[in-house]
Amino acid sequence: MSIRTTFTALTALAVASGAWAQENPRPEGLAALGPPPIPADNPMTPEKVALGEMLFFDPILSGNYGMPCSACHLPEAGWAIQDRISFGYPGTTHWRNSQTVVNSAYYGKLFWAGASGSLEHQARSAARGGVAGNGEDDGMEARLAFVPEYVEAFNEVFGDDWPSVRHAYMAIAAYQRTLVQTDTPFDNYMNGDDEALDEAQKRGLELFAGKANCIACHSGPLLSNEAYYNIGVPPYAGWEDDELAQITFRFELYAKGSTEEMYRTTKDDPGLYFRTKQKEDKGKFRVPSLRYTAYTFPYMHNGMLETLEDVVEFYDQGGGENEFAANKSELIQPLGLTAEEKADLVAFLGSLSGDEILPEPPELPSMQPLPAVAQN
Repeated sequence: MSIRTTFTALTALAVASGAWAQENPRPEGLAALGPPPIPADNPMTPEKVALGEMLFFDPILSGNYGMPCSACHLPEAGWAIQDRISFGYPGTTHWRNSQTVVNSAYYGKLFWAGASGSLEHQARSAARGGVAGNGEDDGMEARLAFVPEYVEAFNEVFGDDWPSVRHAYMAIAAYQRTLVQTDTPFDNYMNGDDEALDEAQKRGLELFAGKANCIACHSGPLLSNEAYYNIGVPPYAGWEDDELAQITFRFELYAKGSTEEMYRTTKDDPGLYFRTKQKEDKGKFRVPSLRYTAYTFPYMHNGMLETLEDVVEFYDQGGGENEFAANKSELIQPLGLTAEEKADLVAFLGSLSGDEILPEPPELPSMQPLPAVAQN
């Protein structure tokens, strides 16, 4: 096809799309999800993605050779953990809810408090985190060097003589950028398929962008403005009666630089405060995407809301109460939704998830003795 013919076809498509949009308006501030952004310093190749897939499921990148990325991001559990608090490194527990890695490629801020700015950095933080992978770079590199398949793959993909753990994180990030879902009923509707949503979901969309005002924070293609808010989520109940959870919580308070007073008295997750050390940021967390949420229950940073119905009810009541009530967002107000409106809103939220992404796990290589070195 010539450039002129291609330009003419694209122009006709744009005109047709514009006419369709005028006849079938969609809420402003929302959009279908396009291809994920790919950083210039970590381009995608099939070989790199294949390597990243193996490393995502391989426990070799952890302190005890037992905690792969997939330990806390199980495909059959929404690529997360269907429990309030994620699993921790053996002998510990985690202290926050595990977020899905599906569509994580679109975030500019990873983790609940935005501690990482890229998937590459997030992979490193998770592999080395004290209550996550608990690995050391040199130890993990040494293990990789004992796997001939990895030695060959790192050489092919990155030109490494020996596997580099930094390149391992880049490969994992490349794989995660393939875990996207852009064909949900919502996306199809926003792209012009007027039958992609049923009537209840359309009413729910209208509520989402109108009376319920969810769009104030859950906007754009990702359905997250990636800002930070305290919405009054109550503290994690396990900190009252789970000894291991209490120890982990105190460890995190200490490790992240709390004052002695905070360490001794705080009974709730300070959230963004750990990064900014500003009192007004206590209890604030980054707005999560609402995509793929059909499979990622329970909800909120500590999993304190079990179902999407609970989430809608929580917002309808004007949020909740936590230790940092002075910082609660003014956006969170009682909504006055009827039972029918709540059901419609839940129905719309269901349209933000497509079929489950359930690939076959890759076949993993094993460590082998290094070849003998000839003696002179």
